[in-house]
Order: sequence, then structure tokens, then C-alpha cells
Amino acid sequence: MSSPGASAAGWRESLGRVGVWVGPGALEQDPGGFAARVELLGYGALWVGGSNPDPKSFDLLEAALSGTLRLVVATGITSIWAWEPAALAKRVAALEAAHPGRFVLGLGVSHAPAVERLGHRYTRPLRAMDGFLAGLDHAEGRDADGGSSPAPPRVLAALGQRMLELARDRSEGAHPYLTPPAHTERARQILGGAPLLAPEQALVLEAEPRQARVTARRYLEGYLRLPNYRANLERLGYDEEDLAGQGSDRLVDVLVAHGTPSEVAAQVRAHLEAGADHVCVQPLAHGGGTDAGALEVLAPLLLAP
Repeated sequence: MSSPGASAAGWRESLGRVGVWVGPGALEQDPGGFAARVELLGYGALWVGGSNPDPKSFDLLEAALSGTLRLVVATGITSIWAWEPAALAKRVAALEAAHPGRFVLGLGVSHAPAVERLGHRYTRPLRAMDGFLAGLDHAEGRDADGGSSPAPPRVLAALGQRMLELARDRSEGAHPYLTPPAHTERARQILGGAPLLAPEQALVLEAEPRQARVTARRYLEGYLRLPNYRANLERLGYDEEDLAGQGSDRLVDVLVAHGTPSEVAAQVRAHLEAGADHVCVQPLAHGGGTDAGALEVLAPLLLAP
């Protein structure tokens, strides 16, 4: 697997301390233009969610890369259930060849409902990830002429200890989603010092707590029904009362940063202080989707040396 400077240090420098996480809807109208705006503001990376399940989704990533000069574009994440390893290896090798050192492949096991919609049974996800990585290794080790194909670095959507250990041992690091700084601290302990750790942090730029929590709960409601996230939050000390319905105030407040720009920036810094190399901020608009304006407001606070 290739990386800038062939080292984790090279990727830390390329990603910077803060990037942007968005759903694919943010890119549908003008992927190159949106990515260019993120780059102009000074963010180091653009992470694109939505499981990236098909070639069309990778066309958006290609457009984002083509519209920028330095920005790293990453999947956050690509579902392993949606691709055959050889097909995915071929697609990402083309991105790496066209935009060397600017693409990161985030991989994840997704969640049972989404996997079942793809026609698969969601069983033994850790084993499935291990097998998929082996398939990628095989596919990336040869091309039509028997030589090596360019391959971008990988990070895994890891929450629990065993997936974090797999991320440590078989990839460049971990990209946890929907996690508080306490998880970042635990993840760093498991990963050790070398692998990348790039958690996502949702935020609402809203000083009035009740209004901010309305937006946060709209975003959280579906996630809090998923067993993977619930189990991870229970390991961190949140109980059934916290997880019921749309979540307790204390859970909402730790999963979705909100308040003034300075207050939001402080929670992003809490991840960095807990051991993150890079935090992927996801600004939530009150009506749903991405609050692109928040990125401009927060940039001076989040990207200052």
C-alpha cells in the first residue's frame, strides 16, 4: 500500500488535523466545486459517507479530486458487502494513479439492515473484514502484466477492540464514527502510537441548546437504533436510559458538539487531545444535510496552528 512519504507521518501531514465529513448528497450537484471550497478554506481532507456502494459513487470522488489540487479525498466508509475485492482494488488503483497520494480508502462492515438490503447475511463481520482485506491484498499485488498496482492507504471503521486491533495490524489506521472523545482515548491505547486515528465529529453551530438538540436528535435517531453503535456506547458507560428514543441530553451533547464556534471547536480539540491525529467534522444543518456555512465560520478556529 502506498502513502505519502511511505509513512504514517506523511499521511498525518497530508490530512492535517481537521477535515470535513459529508454524506454523498453534499456532492451531487457540484462535487468539484464543493471540494474546492473545502480546500480553499484550508481543511486537509474531505470524507464522503453513504457506503460508496457502486461505480457512480466513485465518480463523485473522482470529480472531487479533479476539482482540487491538494485536498485528500477519503471514503467514510466503503461497505465491504457492496464490492468484490478485485473490482474495488481496480477502481481505487485508478484514483491513486490519477491523483497520487490524495485518496484514502475507508472500509467498514456497515450494519445489518443495510447489508441485508444488498442481499447478504450480516454474520461474523470481523471475519468478513479480514477476508476482504486478504482479497484486496491479492488484487493489489498484481496487474495484467504481473506487476504491482498503485494502491492507496486503507483505514477501517473500527469501534470495538477486535476491529481496532485489525485496523492496527492490517491497515494504516481507524476511522471511528459516532464516537465521543472517551472512545478516541481508548482507541489510541489499542492502536498504539503509529496508526492513524481519524474519528468523525458531528456538530451543530447553534448557541441555543434546545434548538441545537432538536437538530442533533434528528441526526442521531436512526443511528441509536443500530446495534453496533449501541454496543459501543454501552461499553463507554451509557445505559438504556441514555440510548432510549432520541437519546438523553448527556448522550446527545457528547456525540454532537453544539454551541458557539468556540465551544464547538473545543470539542473537536478534545478528540485531538485524546489521541486523534485528524478529526472529520460533520456540520449539520437545521433542516437536514450539510451546513456548509459552518465550515467557513469554524475554519479560523479549527485550522489555526
